[in-house]
Amino acid sequence: MRENRVKRILREGGLALGTHVGGIADPQIVELIGLAGFDAAFIDMEHTSFDLHDVQLAVMAAERVGITPIVRTPGFDPAFILRLLDMGVQGIQVPHVGDAATARATVKAVRYPPLGDRGMAAGSRAAEFGKMPLVEHMAQSNREILLACMIEDMAAVERIDEIAAVEGVDLLAVGPSDLSRSLGVSGQPDHPRLVAAIDRVREAVKKGAGVRLALPLNHAAFPRDAAQLKALGAGYTNCAPSPEARLLRSFQDQAAEQRRLLG
Repeated sequence: MRENRVKRILREGGLALGTHVGGIADPQIVELIGLAGFDAAFIDMEHTSFDLHDVQLAVMAAERVGITPIVRTPGFDPAFILRLLDMGVQGIQVPHVGDAATARATVKAVRYPPLGDRGMAAGSRAAEFGKMPLVEHMAQSNREILLACMIEDMAAVERIDEIAAVEGVDLLAVGPSDLSRSLGVSGQPDHPRLVAAIDRVREAVKKGAGVRLALPLNHAAFPRDAAQLKALGAGYTNCAPSPEARLLRSFQDQAAEQRRLLG
């Protein structure tokens, strides 16, 4: 397994830039993301129809262009996470982590002993099909795999100090859409309740066990640019929109302009 580009940026205190692969199951999208200069491809299995074959092709494309493939899982399922890791996924993001017990369980699923309890597969793609000695693969995986726990509910915010104290979690990723829904303030940008909740997460991260903060770029509920996110202490951000939205806007702009010229 090669160096995890996002984890290196986190260690250096920078802000890693990822963007969504979206729902287009074509590895060329991932190649374009890397060629454009992003640090990570965010592969969403929670809100798309992606299957494991789609993900593996995306991972191979990410490796070709030197970026970090991060997969948001449909939920928390250790067996499913193991399959993703064995194919070479370098980042796991688990949605709706609501307490420290769940955060500890994610660590257990993602890390090899002694940090966790990930199952052994000496001949996996992640272990270079057995070319790499198992002990070396285990140590490298524990060092390079990125684990992000999503904070998307007020119940999680209320337990955030305990969650942030869990060793082995690299990122606490705030989901402003679901968090706004949980707070009853959906559709209200920069609502004081949401800002206060994010501030609570930020403060917990400062006191946590080496964990960093992740926030999306220019989210409708919490619109902040990259400089503002870095000032807030974020170490990772996903840059919207998805490829589908980018294409649609480009198509719309061109069609509208040409129709304008036609009178």
